[in-house]
Amino acid sequence: MSLRFQRLLLILLTLIFLLASVLLILFNSKNNIVFFYTPSEIIKENVLIDQNLRVGGFVKEGSLKEISLNTYEFQITDSENSIYIFYSGILPDLFREGQGAVVEGILERINIVKANNVYAKHDENYMPASIKKELEKNNQWKKNY
Repeated sequence: MSLRFQRLLLILLTLIFLLASVLLILFNSKNNIVFFYTPSEIIKENVLIDQNLRVGGFVKEGSLKEISLNTYEFQITDSENSIYIFYSGILPDLFREGQGAVVEGILERINIVKANNVYAKHDENYMPASIKKELEKNNQWKKNY
């Protein structure tokens, strides 16, 4: 084999291995993608049952109920439709009715999600208590932030 043919062979093998690795990465990442939906999208679209998903919206007023110790039932709404959420675990500190939340779990029925994780969202005016105390201590705290 000539030196020119060896270089061509090396370049072709490198390209084949590179293409195979990119295809493996794309194939494996397709299985790990979790989609984000609103309650209206889940009800209107054909979302597969037993699919991992994320649901985002506001916790409906008056819907939060503690079924047993650290087991909760509540509704996530987008002001149009609501989804029932069942969650076993400790809720985040910022979680409350009327507040934004993102729930990650498995769709059991078209309007019921069994949650694995619950994330509370805060608005643009939120400031952690430790930072607020530090600002008050330094007389830099203004209520119009």
